[in-house]
Amino acid sequence: MLRFFLSVFGAIFSWLVTAIFFAALTVGAVFWMYSRDLPSHEQLAQYTPKTISRIYSGEGRIIDEFAQERRIFVPIDEIPPLVKEAFISAEDKNFYRHHGFDPRGMVGAMVEAVKSGGRNVRGASTITQQVMKNFLLSSDRSIERKLKELILATRLEQSLSKDQILELYLNEIFLGQNSFGVAAAAQTYFNKPLTELAPHEAATLASMPQAPGRYHPVRAKERVTERRNYVLREMWQNGYLDQATYESESKLPLRSVQNGDFPAFQQQLPPRDYFTDEIRRQLSAQFGEDEFFGGGLAIRATVDPALQKIAAGALQKALEQYDRGRGIWRGTAVTIPADKLQTEADWRAALADTKVPRDIEGWFPAVVLSLGDSDASIGIENHDGTETIPAKDVQWARKRLASGKLGPRARVASDLLDLGDVVLVRQMTDDKTGALIRWTLRQVPEIEGGFMAMDVNTGRVLSMQGGFSYQSSVFNRATQAQRQPGSTFKPFVYAAALDSGFTPATIVVDEPITVNTPQGMWTPKNSTGKFYGPTPMRTGIEQSRNLMTI
Repeated sequence: MLRFFLSVFGAIFSWLVTAIFFAALTVGAVFWMYSRDLPSHEQLAQYTPKTISRIYSGEGRIIDEFAQERRIFVPIDEIPPLVKEAFISAEDKNFYRHHGFDPRGMVGAMVEAVKSGGRNVRGASTITQQVMKNFLLSSDRSIERKLKELILATRLEQSLSKDQILELYLNEIFLGQNSFGVAAAAQTYFNKPLTELAPHEAATLASMPQAPGRYHPVRAKERVTERRNYVLREMWQNGYLDQATYESESKLPLRSVQNGDFPAFQQQLPPRDYFTDEIRRQLSAQFGEDEFFGGGLAIRATVDPALQKIAAGALQKALEQYDRGRGIWRGTAVTIPADKLQTEADWRAALADTKVPRDIEGWFPAVVLSLGDSDASIGIENHDGTETIPAKDVQWARKRLASGKLGPRARVASDLLDLGDVVLVRQMTDDKTGALIRWTLRQVPEIEGGFMAMDVNTGRVLSMQGGFSYQSSVFNRATQAQRQPGSTFKPFVYAAALDSGFTPATIVVDEPITVNTPQGMWTPKNSTGKFYGPTPMRTGIEQSRNLMTI
């Protein structure tokens, strides 16, 4: 009997060993087959992420930034331990103990999926595996991709240290709101550097990798709060927080820039204008768009912000004065449907979504809420209550009719305005006391212009305005418009004369002249239509005399 049992046990043992051997051989063959033609993980040692290119004023202040992926690279030594601990607790609590993949985590995820009937399917990828997926592989859910991920993760652990892998992860990961990496995300959600984050804020960032598209701090506030508290609990259970800190932090409300609890970083920057956009245009042409938008360039601009503001104001004043003198009302051509004017919340939300220029100092978007016998009632963006446009404020203008002809001069507000019209308005104030007289209608002029001021000693451009409003038209008339040279060519003529022996005192006769051209006889004239006889050359250039130049 004993011999029988020994023989049966021996047969079972032999079958088991053979099965294990063939299973191991099969697994080894599968891994060998998928390990061929894999992308090289060694390129991660020369990781150069896309980072923000920033433009600074002469005083060193940020005045604009450009980026395809909004990322601020931070070396691992400068990332606070609190942030590292939050992400490790949320994504891979055994990060410093495993060798690229976590068998216990994979088994636990499988058991949980089986118990829940497939309802609770959580990821079991380690941080190392996520790095390989983000950098070298696709995001498709397939066994083939998972096997490749495991192989590359194991290789990466052999070539880079844990801190180097964590540095790649924390700077590359997408955290929603076009924020890549923890530093940019901290700025986007809290307008804070990493060193100023509280535990509940670090836990909020660590909540985002699971579903950055769905974990919006406003639209999914409860879901994000639950996930944040889960991360805080994991940090406590992993020994990174004490119990008192965990309990107090998990009771705090979810606060963010998106909820209006902190000012947005972009609000600290001046509105984009023609100057910084011209820098973008020229550097993109010189270095390529990929380098400009992802190379992390630090650009020191020659602009003087005070002069730029004056230049914009001067051009806008001159253009508006000319346009207003024409007496033609065009408005913005933007309207809000009547059904969205019923409540203040509705029209304010609709007005905020309209695309009208908001970069003209002192001008505000508004919507016509009602029309009376002579006046119009308007609601103004970022101003409480309603205001009135009186009849006398519209009597300077005429409206163009559907036929293209101009109608009669307006007498009451309804002659120019319709219900739901989006208009631009500004305050008219008393020059002596500054008291409000009334709100008055404005419009972007039909006639445009350009302005540029340069330092003649260094060639630096101190201010440049390419039009009335950048948000209304990004076309830069100062650099992109093609025009006839006109009198700007005359200095070159006089410079050539000086090189040829003329002096500023040389007498040139200002008299009629006729030139035979291929197009026929040409008889030029001075702008005044007069002739001045013998005149010093210096006067010719001072007065821009056509005949003397010719």
